[in-house]
Amino acid sequence: MSPSGRSRPLSLMFLLGMGMASERINCPSRCSCQYLEVNCTGQQLQEFPAAIPLDTRQLILAANNISYLPAVELSFLADLVYLDCRKNLLGDDLDFTFIGVAKLVYLDLSFNNLTQVTFSTFSHLLSLVVLKISDNPNLVAIERDAFANNTWLRHLDVSRTGLTFLDTSTVLDLPNLRFLGLGDNLWHCNCSFLDFITWMTESNVHFPDADHITCYTPEGLRALKMPAAEAQLHFSCLTRLYKQDYVFLCLIGFCIFFAGTMAAWLAGVCAVIYEFHTSKGGEEEEEEEEEDTVA
Repeated sequence: MSPSGRSRPLSLMFLLGMGMASERINCPSRCSCQYLEVNCTGQQLQEFPAAIPLDTRQLILAANNISYLPAVELSFLADLVYLDCRKNLLGDDLDFTFIGVAKLVYLDLSFNNLTQVTFSTFSHLLSLVVLKISDNPNLVAIERDAFANNTWLRHLDVSRTGLTFLDTSTVLDLPNLRFLGLGDNLWHCNCSFLDFITWMTESNVHFPDADHITCYTPEGLRALKMPAAEAQLHFSCLTRLYKQDYVFLCLIGFCIFFAGTMAAWLAGVCAVIYEFHTSKGGEEEEEEEEEDTVA
């Protein structure tokens, strides 16, 4: 074998070794790195790890104590498509956090301390397909246009949160939605929630935890599943009158009564005036006839 032939395996091994060494050098402390993946699961990290390779596609930060995601550091990971941040301490300060990771397809923020989701939270994630924000017990509000830009969203999980209400328009404008987790929330099944329940029963979306989607309030509907609650609400909401409805009906009745009374009074006045003029004209004619007879 020629010297050049023997040198090729050596050069390949050298390049491979250099690649592995550089990979270890660029890997964040207390994390493990593979090709395009950084895994920092369960390392008790207090902050977002530094020195993440810029070509990372998959970043796993699960089971740590991270309370803040820096938007600037995230924006360096422009090729990131998978981000797992479950079981951390992330709060409600997530607006504009993901502005630099527009390619993100999978995002898991479950088991955190989220309190609300606004339009600015995920509006820049135009390619998002899977979003998990379940098991956030302090999550009590999702704005009606929170997912307006996430039209590719296919899997959404908001189960086991503090939600009591969800506007129908929040999910109605998600044409690709196929899975929606809603179980074990404290749903307030009043007349305002009827539209959402009706959408649930008529849509083609799959609810994997359908047996756990029940009403919590009012007391009369507690533990009822959504189909049964819909029947009850249809009966009570479509036939029930509220205080303002009674006031409105009374006002309308009074107006009709007043208008009728005025119309009757005017008709009576007109009749009296007509009768007066008619009788006066008759008397004048009789007087003229008597004068003619005397003459």
